[in-house]
Amino acid sequence: MTNRTVRLHRLRRVTSALGGEPSTRAARGRRGATPKVVALGGGMGLSASLAALRRITGDLTAVVTVADDGGSSGRLRDELGVLPPGDLRKALAALCGDDDWGQTWARVIQHRFQSKGDLHEHAVGNLLIVALWEQLGDHVQALDLVGRLLGAHGRVLPMSAVPLELQALVRGHDPARPDEVDTVRGQATVALTPGDVQSVHLVPHDPPAVPEAVAAVLDADWVVLGPGSWFSSVIPHLLVPELLDALVETKARRILSLNLAPQPGETEGFSPQRHLEVLARHAPKLALDVVLADQAAVPDLPSLADAAKRFGATVELAPVARPDGAPKHDPELLAAAYDRIFRMHGRIGPWR
Repeated sequence: MTNRTVRLHRLRRVTSALGGEPSTRAARGRRGATPKVVALGGGMGLSASLAALRRITGDLTAVVTVADDGGSSGRLRDELGVLPPGDLRKALAALCGDDDWGQTWARVIQHRFQSKGDLHEHAVGNLLIVALWEQLGDHVQALDLVGRLLGAHGRVLPMSAVPLELQALVRGHDPARPDEVDTVRGQATVALTPGDVQSVHLVPHDPPAVPEAVAAVLDADWVVLGPGSWFSSVIPHLLVPELLDALVETKARRILSLNLAPQPGETEGFSPQRHLEVLARHAPKLALDVVLADQAAVPDLPSLADAAKRFGATVELAPVARPDGAPKHDPELLAAAYDRIFRMHGRIGPWR
């Protein structure tokens, strides 16, 4: 059997152990009162998506990249050999409610110590998550416990149970050698790298997916990919073989949410359609149903529509940026866009 066939057999065994066959569970989810949504990404892009999605569904799971090697996360990873907790923490904070309890805990876990000692710039939530990992010895159980403490409106899962290193092939990384391709190592470095990123890969090259993350994707009604740092937060999910297989095999509809602007360094000068082109290079078998973009961020709609068509997707334009002009998503506007798409492309009638 091929490696992919072996992985699919493994996916089906995992799914069965966690609650039944994917087609049965997906159908059951579609009959429910609210859509089952899985959002993949990392950093502030995923946080924006989760802050919107928690407003429109009561069944939400975040699957988060674990390749961060900078800041507090990088220090904890180097010192303790743990998964980097920072993007997981941000996702939990985004899922906190708008009441006093939720907003208080969101501020607490995001709080960073300021000192002249070893605690400087460590985030409270990072320390809490790592402490529970050490106490419980189980990544998923610990994150579920933090979510219950915060009253989070959804579940947060790592995409893999092993720390990952992101590596990129970059043309012109050294301005003195504009035509040469260098290997750039580390998510924090890739995110700000000068030059033209050609491709990214993970070390180890075949990391295991967290079974609960695979099961969530197979069980979903909708899977949301993006927005976020394209090469360092969005594409890494497609480099975990079992997770990619689940994204290809799921009965869920798949939506790609584009960024509002290119990211300095990593995607400098990228058009919206070029974001889709590099996604296709990394996951040529991936199909999409909808590409969501802010109408003000799309100067060439026909080219974007052509790029989306290669995935089997249509383009949906909506005003999702903050009214103040900052290149950040507005949670209420993004929630309205997702809700409209879910209704239009899902089933007839309201989800709730």
